[in-house]
Amino acid sequence: MGATLTEKILARAAGRTTVKPGENIWINVDVLLTHDVCGPGTIGVFHREFGRDAGVWDPGKVVIIPDHYIFTADEKAHRNVDTLRAFAREQNLPHYYDVDSPRYQGVCHVALPQRGHVRPGEVIVGTDSHTCTHGAFGAFATGVGNTDAGFVMGTGKLLVKVPETMRFRLRGSPPPGVTAKDIVLRIIGDIGVDGATYCAMEFCGEAVAALNMDERMTVCNMAIEAGAKNGIMEPDATTLAYVRARTSAPFEPLCADRDAPAAADAEVDVSALEPLVAEPHLPSSVAPARERGGVKIDRVYIGSCTGGKTTDFIMAARVLKGRRVAVTTFLVPATVEVAESLMTETVDGKSLVEIFAEAGCRDIAPPSCAACLGGPPDTFGRAAGSETIVSTTNRNFIGRMGSKRASIYLASPLTAAASAVAGRITDPRELPG
Repeated sequence: MGATLTEKILARAAGRTTVKPGENIWINVDVLLTHDVCGPGTIGVFHREFGRDAGVWDPGKVVIIPDHYIFTADEKAHRNVDTLRAFAREQNLPHYYDVDSPRYQGVCHVALPQRGHVRPGEVIVGTDSHTCTHGAFGAFATGVGNTDAGFVMGTGKLLVKVPETMRFRLRGSPPPGVTAKDIVLRIIGDIGVDGATYCAMEFCGEAVAALNMDERMTVCNMAIEAGAKNGIMEPDATTLAYVRARTSAPFEPLCADRDAPAAADAEVDVSALEPLVAEPHLPSSVAPARERGGVKIDRVYIGSCTGGKTTDFIMAARVLKGRRVAVTTFLVPATVEVAESLMTETVDGKSLVEIFAEAGCRDIAPPSCAACLGGPPDTFGRAAGSETIVSTTNRNFIGRMGSKRASIYLASPLTAAASAVAGRITDPRELPG
């Protein structure tokens, strides 16, 4: 019997030749990620268990990126960042990306690979459930709690149960209007928010190979919305080109055995898909956008680790070029690199930032998580009342973007932009031209 990609990575991290689903094993961690929401708690656990004077297991493997509640006047949010800053200074951490400094990066899940911290075949753990994003690079990446993270911080080790693998073979080519967001929403809609509980969701097939890294990250990012332990894709030439352009650190990619068994093996014909939305209040409440055209909206939000990457803004700009938005449209680039690309990337000879300005998008926020996780009352884009929102984020739970009365529809950047123009949920294929 062969081994899956997840099993191979975990076996190597455990110093073993093989592992089996259901086994509890100790693994060596390559990167520990934390941010301003969970970082102070992780640091507290580390100090409690290892002592105030203890050093982290490897300063070069701890990455701290404040990104959630940072552009705010909230004193408690500032206190969290102060805690991170003091700890990074005490520990002499080389990979602390401070707010309001030339080192600031933005949303951790997009910044981590952009800064070269994500490499195929490695183990990445983070105090955020969307750490699974990095499985797009052929890594085992998963979210952990503060207690586990505090232990990793002191030892570099983590106890994990080897997950079963659910394999999703993505076949065909997506038709116009269909993106990676639609693909993963369709899968979550089919299996439910608990359909992959503690499983590795492995995505493969020619439709995966045709996606760029931004789009692959979107798919793996939302594996947690189906309850998965991790999402993962086999590294290929596209992966290696991205990684090698961003790091000179050595790494050894791994690939699954062709005869590796899986707990489930599903085939998804992406050529049969259409633009989708996930209705309030679950990512699995999936419906065709064309069937929800009667839903009037109050605002559109384009941003987050899921929908705030350069590719996402290029898609939105293609829809918005030559058109005007009918509702307030919030734009939040995920990282500094993405923000800079809005000025350098073009659609039909115009920069993205020009297109957005001419379309009536009033403000582009500094890179951060912003309203994706609600945040303090002065958070950019935060829902304050009973707004109906089309968002490129990953969760539409009650209160997720601030107000408990807000209704959030998840969608791709194409569908979000088309809805912004029409003032109602709109299939992007419906727009003239």
